[in-house]
Amino acid sequence: MNFIKQFAVKPDKKFNLDKVDPECAELKISKKEARDATAENIEVMRKLQFRMYAENKQSLLVIFQAMDAGGKDGVINSVLGPLNIQGCRVVSFKQPSTLELAHDFLWRAHLAVPRTGEVVVFNRSHYEDVLVTRVHGQVSAGECERRYEHINAFERLLSDRNTRVVKFMLHISKDEQLKRFADRLKEEDKHWKISESDYTEREHWKEYMKAFEDMLNNCSTECAPWFVIPANRKYIRDLAVSDILRRVLENMHTEFPEPTADMKKIKAMARAEAEKAGIKL
Repeated sequence: MNFIKQFAVKPDKKFNLDKVDPECAELKISKKEARDATAENIEVMRKLQFRMYAENKQSLLVIFQAMDAGGKDGVINSVLGPLNIQGCRVVSFKQPSTLELAHDFLWRAHLAVPRTGEVVVFNRSHYEDVLVTRVHGQVSAGECERRYEHINAFERLLSDRNTRVVKFMLHISKDEQLKRFADRLKEEDKHWKISESDYTEREHWKEYMKAFEDMLNNCSTECAPWFVIPANRKYIRDLAVSDILRRVLENMHTEFPEPTADMKKIKAMARAEAEKAGIKL
């Protein structure tokens, strides 16, 4: 199954978030089958990431947005956690600092984008500034429209600099969110992840869904597409994200660089040194 085609938000079509089933009930696959396929995708991703790191000409920016308890931490740990940390880092975007608020809303995002050869994962992102700020009336409708334009230009700049941008909205139902909050209350080591605002923000669920839908319709582009991932079932979420990232990395067509040393000479030296040491190569 090609999850890129199934879950992509097409730039030329109106996207309706209400038509996405967070359960993805139509996908008939067992948990074991999904996890086996995910593991295979991750192994391919590891190899492709190593090749991109060695090539040092391209980079990958992966963005995750979701409602609270949507699974951002989970999918980052399970799908991207196995990558080589020398070429992969995660950036979490919390409430802006005083320094960040003294700059334009894209400033902190631009500071964090990947260098060549690197994978960077945004846990939340610059899109908070057209979601939370909009829902709570901190920006006007007109300002929000201008921010969509700035975001598209920013991501187009990254694309022009050989950074592939891939964006995931992890879509869970309101009932599933409540269940996950309850699970956090049951486990003491997860109490730090819950706060009063998690419950009060639920009052704005419809406003958030509208903000997400407008964000998807205005900011899914050919160079920086959005994918809406049904995320109620975590193993489906991980399978879809890993499948899409695998295909993206494959389509980057990275290559190992040519060696700069004389390999024949080095091999001859290696054989000579091995013979002196009595080692068979």
